[in-house]
Amino acid sequence: MLCYCILDFGWNWDDHLPLVEFAYNTSYQTSVVVAPYKVLYGRPCRLPLCWAEPKEHVTLRPELIEETTEKIKDIQERLKEIQSHQKRYADLKRREVEFNTGDSVFLKVTARRGVTRFGVKGTLAPRYIGPFEITERIGLVVYRLNLLAQLGHVHNVFHVSMLKKYILDPSHVVQYVHVPIQEDVSYEE
Repeated sequence: MLCYCILDFGWNWDDHLPLVEFAYNTSYQTSVVVAPYKVLYGRPCRLPLCWAEPKEHVTLRPELIEETTEKIKDIQERLKEIQSHQKRYADLKRREVEFNTGDSVFLKVTARRGVTRFGVKGTLAPRYIGPFEITERIGLVVYRLNLLAQLGHVHNVFHVSMLKKYILDPSHVVQYVHVPIQEDVSYEE
């Protein structure tokens, strides 16, 4: 972020670092729906006219105020460009998926180092298990599943990114082999 903002200032980042920090802290963030400064202090931040210490007496010239205001606006425009670039990149990997109550889905089994899951080790471990029925839609992207009794220690609420739609195939028969799974999602052979 700093490198992207400093291009216009001739790579003189020592003088402009406080302005970049101020512009970031006072710009609108979609994740918290307000500026970070307002989240921390409960009030909007005023425009800094001088970065001097409180004990120092500094005479403010109109040129200094105008220059500082212009630099902050330039930095905020750069930050908007950075955020839109990051959003475009994130949207390429994002998928809009919606399920209904009663649909069958597969549950993604995330691999952890050193943890053996569901009877297969290493690279042959399954990526998805199931199918499981969706019993309730809790939020826009959160669903409650009807899990098996042997998965009773696993919380049954999952984000939509952990689910994959199961298309019913009459020839598909799912057989479960009972594997005693421990609390840390491991088992003994």
